Amino acid sequence: MLVEPEWPAADVIETGRLSLEPLRADHAVEMAPLLDDEALHRTAMAALLTAHRRDLSLVDCVSFEVMRRLGVESVPIALFIALFTGIVLALLSKYIFTGAVPIYFVGTLVGKSIMLELGPVLTGMALAGRVGANIAAELGTMRVTEQVDALETLAYDKYAYLVVPRVIAGTLMFPIVTALAVAVGVSAGYFTSLNLLDLSSAEFVKGLQIFYKFKDIWYGLVKAASFGAAVTLLGCLQGLATSGGAAGVGRRTTLAVVYGCEAILVLDAFWAV
Repeated sequence: MLVEPEWPAADVIETGRLSLEPLRADHAVEMAPLLDDEALHRTAMAALLTAHRRDLSLVDCVSFEVMRRLGVESVPIALFIALFTGIVLALLSKYIFTGAVPIYFVGTLVGKSIMLELGPVLTGMALAGRVGANIAAELGTMRVTEQVDALETLAYDKYAYLVVPRVIAGTLMFPIVTALAVAVGVSAGYFTSLNLLDLSSAEFVKGLQIFYKFKDIWYGLVKAASFGAAVTLLGCLQGLATSGGAAGVGRRTTLAVVYGCEAILVLDAFWAV
């Protein structure tokens, strides 16, 4: 007569998080007569994996590898967009201001437009395509290959281990990438004004400073942080909602990019109020 083995009890630790005591190898051995080959294999794997489990801490949530993938690797595309945005904006400013206002207002338009609006929004839109799609595809693949189900079986919180590190990384890295893009965009406008618009350095700097406020810097960076949080969160949610194999991954990846861009526009309008 088979005796049902005693399973480990749930353990509520001091921090308030609920975790399960690791499944020991002797439990797997006791259950072996009750399980078929596939179930026995899964139980053995659970015993091995949960033996190394530890509770999630704040340090675990800040993943430098995720920050590198989402932020550092997005710098080239952001700088490329900012470079040509600054060039085009300077050229259009000269055309608009000719005979109407002093030419040094080219610096004002380039600086204000890039710092307050074009830098954060264009960078956010570009990263929504790259970062949002990357996250949705990665988590979507994990969902359809049952890796997320395996985490839940081992009593891991999928949101704590998969969503939170990515949202934190996006919230921290989007402002950094945006700051670099703003610097490149303003610099591109400056050199374009000097070489193509016959504008002196003093005139451009005068226009850049005349209406400058410290708010222009932190306002754009706060917007970028909100864009990063929205894009990464929507990418994670779409990835975890994936079903239907490869077609489902593609569909959710597309939705992550679309919803991310829409969220950026809505937040941009919110910050403008």
